[in-house]
Amino acid sequence: MTQTIVFDPLVPMALLIAAAVVVFAGLGLSVWRRLSGAWLRGFAGIVVIAALTGPSLQREERGNLNDIVVIISDESASQSLAERADVTSQASDALEALLAERSDTDIVRVSVQDGAGDAGTQLMSVLSETLAELPQSRIAGAFLLSDGRVHDLERAPNMPAPLHLLLTGKSTDWDRRLSVTNAPAFAILGKAVTLTLKIEDMGAAPTGTGFAPLDISIDGGTPQRFEVPTGAEIDLPLTLPHGGRNVIQFSVPTAEGELTARNNTALIQMNGVRDRLRVLLVSGEPHPGGRTWRNLLKSDSSVDLVHFTILRPPEKQDGVPTSELSLIAFPTRELFMDKIEDFDLIIFDRYKRRGILPSLYLENVVRYVQEGGAVLVAAGPDFASSNSIYRSPLAEILPATPTARVIEQGYRPTISDLGARHPVTAGLPDAENWGRWMRQIEVEANTGDVLMTGIDERPLLILNRVGEGRVAMLASDHAWLWNRGFEGGGPQLELLRRLAHWMMGEPELEEDALMAQATGQSMRIIRRTLSERAAPVIVTAPDGSEVELDMIETQPGRFEARHTGGEIGLYRLKDSEHEAVIGLGPAAPREFEKTIATGDLLEPTIDATRGGILRLEDGIPTIRAVREGRPAAGRGWVGITPRSAYETLNVRQTPLLPAWLVLLLASGLIVAAWLREGRR
Repeated sequence: MTQTIVFDPLVPMALLIAAAVVVFAGLGLSVWRRLSGAWLRGFAGIVVIAALTGPSLQREERGNLNDIVVIISDESASQSLAERADVTSQASDALEALLAERSDTDIVRVSVQDGAGDAGTQLMSVLSETLAELPQSRIAGAFLLSDGRVHDLERAPNMPAPLHLLLTGKSTDWDRRLSVTNAPAFAILGKAVTLTLKIEDMGAAPTGTGFAPLDISIDGGTPQRFEVPTGAEIDLPLTLPHGGRNVIQFSVPTAEGELTARNNTALIQMNGVRDRLRVLLVSGEPHPGGRTWRNLLKSDSSVDLVHFTILRPPEKQDGVPTSELSLIAFPTRELFMDKIEDFDLIIFDRYKRRGILPSLYLENVVRYVQEGGAVLVAAGPDFASSNSIYRSPLAEILPATPTARVIEQGYRPTISDLGARHPVTAGLPDAENWGRWMRQIEVEANTGDVLMTGIDERPLLILNRVGEGRVAMLASDHAWLWNRGFEGGGPQLELLRRLAHWMMGEPELEEDALMAQATGQSMRIIRRTLSERAAPVIVTAPDGSEVELDMIETQPGRFEARHTGGEIGLYRLKDSEHEAVIGLGPAAPREFEKTIATGDLLEPTIDATRGGILRLEDGIPTIRAVREGRPAAGRGWVGITPRSAYETLNVRQTPLLPAWLVLLLASGLIVAAWLREGRR
């Protein structure tokens, strides 16, 4: 029981002060006038003022409250290495048993799992949340059982008591880590991009040669091995083999005695993009469509265009001297023989045989396509004549044969059933409101895919693969009407863009492909096919386990499935025809970036509470009670601060100046003063 004097004034404080001033002023006047009863009148005033302050004697009955000690066990992924999980569990139980021997102590145990995504160990966040739910006046200390690798130091709370870290790792632990310190998100095809890697040995690493083997593979292919130095950054020039996503895996074989191989591998996903699309446009003669082709290609800043137009055929004799026709001769041999490999796409726009390009040049174009080049033929009336380029070596690669008929009538281009599934023409906007074309060259498709049709469903747009290359044929020279907005126009620019990208082999426009898109630990598997069905896809995880997924058609020609991977790493996808790879998770998991147990990260936070950092390999420390502000750790021991918290069970108040006593004292003193001053 405790006793204290409390005051509860009966009048406002300002009035109380005013009354005190009046009393002491009267007392001073009485003394000045040398009144014999002045001191009695002063005591009477003091009694009245004291009564107005409302003094009471307060008696409290209190109940002592136990101190609270928090034990937080780190159960993140890095704590699964070596024997750390068992050490943590056993130490937590032993620590609880030691604290339980103290009858005035309550224990709160909390475990910490991996943070969401790749957030790592959120130890400070959990500590803050735990302390927020407990009364601060009872916190006597907190123990962290961890390897010290926390990733949220900025969330460290203000501790009202000592904070201690008991390290689970051993002083003899060592680990080898592979990290990619610089990796751009994309690279230009044909140009080397520099990646920066580093292999470092952490902890009590054994002495060696200073070199380690490094395996590099692309898209899950056979790895190439190199011997590289450890402890230094390595600049690695790399040229991507293809456009689209390239999955590059770097790995270091597991060394004897290292903690884990989880940080010996890094996955990098880079997009291969083309610097500029180099196009050679060959126009047989000036016509409205030729200018449209040129304007469309020149409007794209990513296109380098070389335009070869035959303005004056050899048979034209108008008497103009040859020296006045042009400043320089057009370099046809250089373009079609020496530099043809420099072009990504060759367009023949209403071109016919006139002796300008010898058969040898056209044979070189055929070879160029078979070795991976691309040719687009925009056919005009001359394609149906005896001078057609079909009657040249190009016939070997063209997908359709002209019937020698040119149809001059209006019609609206239509996407075929196959074209509705092909990514080049699937989903072209506003197909029902396209403007008409006025000419179509009748052809018979020999091979390839007919994506668009014209009059009476005759082939209009045909795509085909020839060897390693690709060929497209447009059986009309009136596509320019769309660009002019005739009868509402049409998507000429979008169609040309898709055609060019398909001919360049861009993955998003492949009509027969298996690919995947990763989001965190989930992947969306995409299968493009011109068939009505898609075979199931087998997903092989990094640990070798397999899952078979059925593909569901989401759009014509596009089938999808979703899958969530259980671990970070390289996943392989396979169906009856295709194989692909995808990397899930970060390039290197945050939990395994650094695995050696250390107290350096938490040392400033712990020092601020006078706590300590000890290794569990040295044994469980003893627990002592220390006063607040004193050092709370030493060799083999740690301290907690008793808080002496209590709760109030009962409160009683007794007035020190009851009304009757005040009346008696005040009146008695006043009467005594009157009697003394009146000399009886």
